[in-house]
Amino acid sequence: MPIVSTDIKIYLSGGASNSDPNASLGGVISSVELVDNSLHNLFDKITGSEADAGDNEYRCIFIKNTHATLTYQSAKVYIHSQTTSSDTSAMISVATENGSPVQTIANEGVAPSGQTFSTADGAVNALDIGDLAPGETKAIWIKWTVGAGAAAYANDTLVLKTYGDTEA
Repeated sequence: MPIVSTDIKIYLSGGASNSDPNASLGGVISSVELVDNSLHNLFDKITGSEADAGDNEYRCIFIKNTHATLTYQSAKVYIHSQTTSSDTSAMISVATENGSPVQTIANEGVAPSGQTFSTADGAVNALDIGDLAPGETKAIWIKWTVGAGAAAYANDTLVLKTYGDTEA
C-alpha cells in the first residue's frame, strides 16, 4: 500500500517527551505530535509590548515518515496559506542537519544559525526535504514575524503542507 497523508506526521522538538509548543526550539524530536487546528498550537500569544515593538519568533518541528516500509521520495514542504493577519508573516527553512537532534536555540527570539528562511508560498515554491525512509525525520524551522504596531488579532493562522512521491 502506498504512503498516505496519515503516514506523514509532524512532531514538536525540544526533547523526547516535550509537549510544550513554546519549548519546541530544536534539539531532539518529541514523541508528541503537533496538534492540528488548535489556537496557539505552535506559537504563543503576542503581548501588547511585542506587537508595539514588532517581534520575530522561531519554532522547530519535525516531519516524520511513519510508514513501515516505504520511502517518502523527493519530499517538499511549503506554506499553503500565509498568516491571516496582515500584520504578521511566516517563513520556513529546512534544517541543515539530517534527522534528530538539530541545533537548539536559547529562546524563541534567537534565530537558528546557518538557516536560510524562505516564504515558500505555494507548492511551486516548496523547499526540498529529500527522501525520508521509514522512520526518518527532517526538521523544519518556522519564523513568525509580527510587524511593529501590529493590531490585535484573535485567530492568526498559518498552514504548512508537504508532498512527495512513493512507490506503488
